[in-house]
Amino acid sequence: MYNSKEIRNEWIYNLRFELDNTKAAHKVLLWAYFSIAVIIDFRKCASRRQGNTGAGGGGMFGDVNISAILDSLSVSYDKRVRPNYGGPPVDVGVTMYVLSISSLSEVKMLRDMSTSDLVFTAPMALNSQLFGLIAGPPVEVGVTMYVLSISSVSEVLMDFTLDFYFRQFWTDPRLAYKKRPGVETLSVGSEFIRNIWVPDTFFVNEKQSYFHIATTSNEFIRIHHSGSITRSIRLTITASCPMDLQYFPMDRQLCNIEIESFGYTMRDIRYKWNEGPNSVGVSSEVSLPQFKVLGHRQRAMEISLTTGNYSRLACEIQFVRSMGYYLIQIYIPSGLIVIISWVSFWLNRNATPARVSLGVTTVLTMTTLMSSTNAALPKISYVKSIDVYLGTCFVMVFASLLEYATVGYMAKRIQMRKQRFTAVQKMAAEKKMQIDGAPGPSEIPRPEPLPPPRTSTLGRPAPPSRSSSYNPHTQEVRFKIHDAKYSRSSTLDSALNGGRGGPSSAPMPVPVPVPVQGPEEEAVAPHLIQASKSINKLLGATPSDIDKYSRIVFPVCFVCFNLMYWIIYLHVSDVVADDLVLLGEEN
Repeated sequence: MYNSKEIRNEWIYNLRFELDNTKAAHKVLLWAYFSIAVIIDFRKCASRRQGNTGAGGGGMFGDVNISAILDSLSVSYDKRVRPNYGGPPVDVGVTMYVLSISSLSEVKMLRDMSTSDLVFTAPMALNSQLFGLIAGPPVEVGVTMYVLSISSVSEVLMDFTLDFYFRQFWTDPRLAYKKRPGVETLSVGSEFIRNIWVPDTFFVNEKQSYFHIATTSNEFIRIHHSGSITRSIRLTITASCPMDLQYFPMDRQLCNIEIESFGYTMRDIRYKWNEGPNSVGVSSEVSLPQFKVLGHRQRAMEISLTTGNYSRLACEIQFVRSMGYYLIQIYIPSGLIVIISWVSFWLNRNATPARVSLGVTTVLTMTTLMSSTNAALPKISYVKSIDVYLGTCFVMVFASLLEYATVGYMAKRIQMRKQRFTAVQKMAAEKKMQIDGAPGPSEIPRPEPLPPPRTSTLGRPAPPSRSSSYNPHTQEVRFKIHDAKYSRSSTLDSALNGGRGGPSSAPMPVPVPVPVQGPEEEAVAPHLIQASKSINKLLGATPSDIDKYSRIVFPVCFVCFNLMYWIIYLHVSDVVADDLVLLGEEN
């Protein structure tokens, strides 16, 4: 076995021997001839060495030349044409179909797209094989997916991001080759994809996507000897996911990935899930801080657009929101703020600075909590479940503040009535002293009962008899009270007049009994005590009663609300999509 160094030395020795025995005119021709011969023999020796090393060579697998197979596949192959395609040319028209509008900014107020972006440039010469009518059956493209990770689910942007393996399977008879021992499938790199036809698959609800190229392009293709092709690629896609936040944060969201051909209708390409219900897989290591992946389901549908009917596949993934964060950061603090507002019910109603500051502080704290919660959510117009809870807590805190305002107002009104009652009693005592000359208690005789009035023959009351005794100490001293505030209520008049008069009665004179000794004094005292008790109430309740009732009513109402809230919302939000394959039950 010769190596390249021995061949080179042998030819150099022969060349020098010939040059020494040849004329100078022929030396140049001989030198060129021997150089070409050395190069040819050197290549033959190198090829023999590669053949002896077996499969470690470039395109050889035993006795099979892989490079020759790939080269034969590229002969007369046009990657612009799908399998089973051909026909006469057609006219090309243009339409637009808006898939989604991601944002509308009032700040920038700029157009991101000019009218020139809508102009399409057609090639000058059309290939009849590329743009034509269908001459063969449509290509069936099988699809499988395996989700590696889900990085985020955003309620504000209404989208989610996932990383997955995307595999497509189809058959191209032009790539079929003769089966050889040990060579049933060819695994080639991503460079070979540029030389063959591939489906123009795209994701309908995609917002942003990119290919992984570290350390090389994460893509491969496998060609079976029968012409069936497998293409696998790793993708990271951010897709739109319209969410219903009515039950937030106890909601369950269903986000989907839609797969469709961009240019081929159902007469050209039909998509299908390659492995049936097991075509989509989700890694058990998928985890999110605020969501749990409940499961997924698959759907195949036909979409009708202005350009034709298209085959579409949809993979739907259902997420369940985790409640832990919102319980710790929102629900428990708001409940404690409501409980803190109840402390004012046990404080003295005269402690105005303490009760007012406590009520205002709790109201402002609830306002801040509601604002910070809604700042992290989209500006939606319907009511969420968290809005119901925070709104109820705010109403109860505000009601606690109004309760003290009610107590203060009642105490003020009662105090004003007491002052007026005291003033009237003082005025009555002064008038009595002016009339009686301020006699002492021992000088006041006992009053005698007045005789009944006589009635004349005509039925009229008879005039008083001159013989009847008149006792000046038995007369009544009456004062009229004119107060606009008590025009609709006769509470004060009733108290002063011994219960006489009604709500609609006019102001009546106030009898002031003259204090006397004996049983009459005991009969007058209960009347004054009764008036003092009724004047301490407003609408039948005292300020202390309002605080006592609030200590019971507020906690009972809040507990009942919590029971109804959690029972109702946890029940109505527990909805699982039909035909859902739960995570971990794919097999």
